[in-house]
Amino acid sequence: QVQLEESGGGLVQAGDSLRLSCAVSARTFSTLSMAWFRQARYKDREFVAGISGTQSTDYSGPVKGRFTISRDNAKNTLYLQMNNLKPEDTAVYYCAARSLPTISTERNMYFYWGQGTQVTVSS
Repeated sequence: QVQLEESGGGLVQAGDSLRLSCAVSARTFSTLSMAWFRQARYKDREFVAGISGTQSTDYSGPVKGRFTISRDNAKNTLYLQMNNLKPEDTAVYYCAARSLPTISTERNMYFYWGQGTQVTVSS
C-alpha cells in the first residue's frame, strides 16, 4: 500500500517561491515514478512535473524553467520547488505515484494520490 501526504502550500505574492513536499509511505519508494498535478477552480487536473525512479524528469510547458521536481529516496520524499510564482499557478497541488518505471503526463496512469495542498498566488 502506498500513502501520500502533501505539505508546504500557502498564500504567496507573485514572484515569490514556495517548496512543496510529499511524504510517501511505501517500501519501494525508489522504484516509483512520481508526479505533481494541479487543479485550479473549474478546471481539469493537469500534469505539472514528473520524476522517474532513475531521476529522469519532465515538465509541463507553463512551469518549465520555474519549477523543479526532485526526490530524496533516503527520506521517501518528493519535492516541488516553485520559483517566480504567478497568479495562474493558483491551484490545489497533488502528489501522485505509480508502480511503473516511466513518467506519464496522464492522470489516469497514476494509481496513488495525496489529498492535495492549496497554493494561492496573489498579484
